[in-house]
Amino acid sequence: MKQSYDKCVLQSELRRHAAAFVAKVAGALLAVAVCFAMLAPAQAQNGYKIAFNSPSLADGTYYIGQHFRDKYVVRDSSTAKNNALLFNQKTAHMPKGVYTLLDSKKSKMFDFMVDDSRNFTISFDAQHSNAGMQVKGSAANTAMYAYMAKLDWAQARAKDINARMKDPASKTAAQDEMDALSKEMKSFEENHFKTHKNHLFTQLVQSFSTVDVPETLPAGSGNTDLREWQAYYYRWHYWDNVDLKDHSLIYTPQLFDKMNYYFFGLLYYQDADTITLYAHHVLDRVADDSTMLRYFLDFIVPNYERSTKNIGWDQVFVNLVRDYYLSGKCPWATEAELFNKRQTVDFLSQSLIGAMGQELLMADTNQSENPADWISSHAFPQKYVMLWFWDPDCSHCKKQTAELKVLYDSLNMAGNKIFEVYAVGYESDTQKWLKYVRDHKLPFVNVGGPNVNIDYQEAYNVHGAPTMILLNADRQIIMNKTLSTNNVLPFIRRYEELHPEQANRAPSKWQLLGIQKMKIKD
Repeated sequence: MKQSYDKCVLQSELRRHAAAFVAKVAGALLAVAVCFAMLAPAQAQNGYKIAFNSPSLADGTYYIGQHFRDKYVVRDSSTAKNNALLFNQKTAHMPKGVYTLLDSKKSKMFDFMVDDSRNFTISFDAQHSNAGMQVKGSAANTAMYAYMAKLDWAQARAKDINARMKDPASKTAAQDEMDALSKEMKSFEENHFKTHKNHLFTQLVQSFSTVDVPETLPAGSGNTDLREWQAYYYRWHYWDNVDLKDHSLIYTPQLFDKMNYYFFGLLYYQDADTITLYAHHVLDRVADDSTMLRYFLDFIVPNYERSTKNIGWDQVFVNLVRDYYLSGKCPWATEAELFNKRQTVDFLSQSLIGAMGQELLMADTNQSENPADWISSHAFPQKYVMLWFWDPDCSHCKKQTAELKVLYDSLNMAGNKIFEVYAVGYESDTQKWLKYVRDHKLPFVNVGGPNVNIDYQEAYNVHGAPTMILLNADRQIIMNKTLSTNNVLPFIRRYEELHPEQANRAPSKWQLLGIQKMKIKD
């Protein structure tokens, strides 16, 4: 379901005013401090001698790591002694890039460059502060730490100024200071990037810089909402500054961080069709580079498949698998992998948002073996039907079933039971399920046991309990993720806002005929 996320994105991403300078500096620090391990296309040199010194450097084993997605690949190891550590290889391959010094637990200490030199020394303080980094033998590292130290200073300065802005008596003076700081930092960045334009560090920062968003609506755009158009522009142009044809970027956490935020931050609240549209927008740009395409797909596809909380994300998984894996665009995929993905797509497709919910016919608490006595999941006068798959041995099921009972009873007492609950006992021990239903006087349409017309686990992708499925008046699936009870009515209200034709919709005639048959049977 699409939410009002675009305005939040704009507030945090569009850096247009001096008052937003803190966010700008913080964002720059994040981009710089986390994002460096690029393999340069230039020919790599062999051999390196990289030393680290610090009074805080304890004896033990340390590692040089290289980024891959959100993890590190260890490139070398060495032992520190007497506050000194040396990595010395005469023939080993060390491509240009930014690497990470890892401690004995392989946790990050700080990043460093391999650019203009492979023979240098870095001395650092106990806090690994950028201002405390002293470098000998590498102008690239000296420039990088100087840049980040300046950003550290600017962030602290901006934070202090913002605090004084809250006082009306000092607000004007503080605003003037903020404007001056913004001007100073802009001049500093321009000069730094010009002076060090050949350094990989500078190239990375500029490549992954935030896209500038126009301040006004373009002529003839047809849009009237500036914020909405700016949010669209930002999403569509998000990758403009990144050379996605350079698959060496897969060794940067910068690319991972940007990819992760795009799909699971910026697009988080968009519907499945919108996410698919933007996914195609970036994936089609790297479709001819199987290395880069695999880098994206191997991360984003499983996340959309495995999400159990986000409504509609399984549709994104199905779309991407069909459009890339099953269409022959993934040459690395084995036959076994393609077979498994095809099976998963076929399985999920039956329970996607918008699909017709398959009718269940199950025995109620009387456990009749005569199919004529079984209860239909579709034949109710209520506009909505909630399929509630639960297990009396599951503590979360019991808690949410109790909460659902309170909501159900309150709606019933108010004469506004907008949905019926078709509660399926997800328990092989029928007697245990029956006892729980009777002891707790569950008022739902309680069905369970072995007497059922189809495999409901396959029909509705029920992979555990509790699982909640919501059907509309046409008995289409409109929600296939378990919501907390207090979110059920807000979800229905939001659904009817987006689908006004459903607001006064009644169950179809064939469903009402089913109800009449139930009455005759009774």
